[in-house]
Amino acid sequence: MSLQSVKAFFAEHAPDIEVIETSTSSATVALAAEAHGVEPGQIAKTICLRVGERVMLVVARGDARIDNRKSRDAFGGKPRMLDAGQVAEITGHPVGGVCPFGLASPLQVYCDLSLRAYDEVVPAAGATNAAVKIGVERMARLVGAEWCDICQDAGPAADAPTAE
Repeated sequence: MSLQSVKAFFAEHAPDIEVIETSTSSATVALAAEAHGVEPGQIAKTICLRVGERVMLVVARGDARIDNRKSRDAFGGKPRMLDAGQVAEITGHPVGGVCPFGLASPLQVYCDLSLRAYDEVVPAAGATNAAVKIGVERMARLVGAEWCDICQDAGPAADAPTAE
């Protein structure tokens, strides 16, 4: 159902954007980059966080890591990642396919400034083998995202594993 909700979202809000389904999994940043022929940073990973009672989505470049201090300052408390079951229940998307499109529940979406390193990014599209190619600013507008600065500055740590 998740992939269908994303396709319905694009049919209504951006019919020119095609959902790309691959024959292989793109459930991790590395797999998605390989499947779509882009560098890992160009994958727009979506992370579901809870700060106090608020649940939100943060979309960041694939090779970025969240900075604890920056995120506490930006969101007014320590963000905690939800477990896979909670993510699926709240977003309607499985881990590895989480995206800010076609959500089961309305959520505040934040886009990290790290995404602006690219004109176009590749976020998941509601399934572990589906994605879209979309302009960064257009993605933010389509989902009503607020911009934030919560990721560590790029550097050697950018190659370390990231939370999905």
